[in-house]
Amino acid sequence: MVNLEINFAGLKFKNPILTASGTFGYGTEFADFIDLNLLGGFIVKGTTLNYREGNPYPRMAETASGMLNAVGLQNKGVKYFCENIYPEIKDLKTNIFVNVSGSTIEDYVATAEMINNLENIPGIELNISCPNVKEGGMAFGTSCTSAAQVVKEVRKVYKKHLMVKLSPNVTDIVSIAQAVESEGADSISLINTFLGMAIDAKTRKPKLSTITGGLSGPAIKPIALRMVWQVSKAVKIPICGLGGIMNAEDVIEFMLAGASCVQIGTANFIDPDITIKIINDLQVFCENQKIKNIDEIIGGLRL
Repeated sequence: MVNLEINFAGLKFKNPILTASGTFGYGTEFADFIDLNLLGGFIVKGTTLNYREGNPYPRMAETASGMLNAVGLQNKGVKYFCENIYPEIKDLKTNIFVNVSGSTIEDYVATAEMINNLENIPGIELNISCPNVKEGGMAFGTSCTSAAQVVKEVRKVYKKHLMVKLSPNVTDIVSIAQAVESEGADSISLINTFLGMAIDAKTRKPKLSTITGGLSGPAIKPIALRMVWQVSKAVKIPICGLGGIMNAEDVIEFMLAGASCVQIGTANFIDPDITIKIINDLQVFCENQKIKNIDEIIGGLRL
């Protein structure tokens, strides 16, 4: 039997398989398909300080080897999460992270502070791809200064595991990774979606109400792998890799590039029990490759 356990900056994961925010709801939506306790962990959908309606429809479009989304962080706010969702999921025997989003640093801080009080939530994933409304709408994660600033302020109030999710829509992702590490991030997840668009050739109109949206799926995997590899060589904190992972071999590739664990995103829409299939396939792959402990392969790329 292969040991799939991962020590992720002090957190114990049963295996390296988590699910990506925005593709797995609050976990409960998938309870009819899989045993949530078998996952290394899952990350609940983007949660903001206040209720958000999200963007107008249409806000999803299929693309070649992927999909575009512009859902717009639709959620009922952190107070609703704490009072209504948390009681439903708090007794699950897995690691639950809350994806925290905001439009000002004050929003991030207030949201993180409320989640800090939830005993059975061991960590948050700070989504710094959100537009900073006080700085003309530029995403927090697109500059070292603003990325570092939001992490620094959240770190003051959030006392548990702080994972920071990086945007790939930048010139130098390594510098931003180093900036968030220096301000107290416990780990990094990368990558978030790429900015893209789709056009209906017949109507001559964009397929999304927002014109542009976030590209995910297998189309982005080679770039995600490259960014994980680059960042893993430049920081000391662990990395959670994501971007187009569809099967067990994809997971192995990300781990060889330097990720300690991964998140499954778009694949959940195609096959709701894909996570369990991948966990089982990892066992088979490792047995065939004579790998006894899966953590042996982290950063094991042969050059």
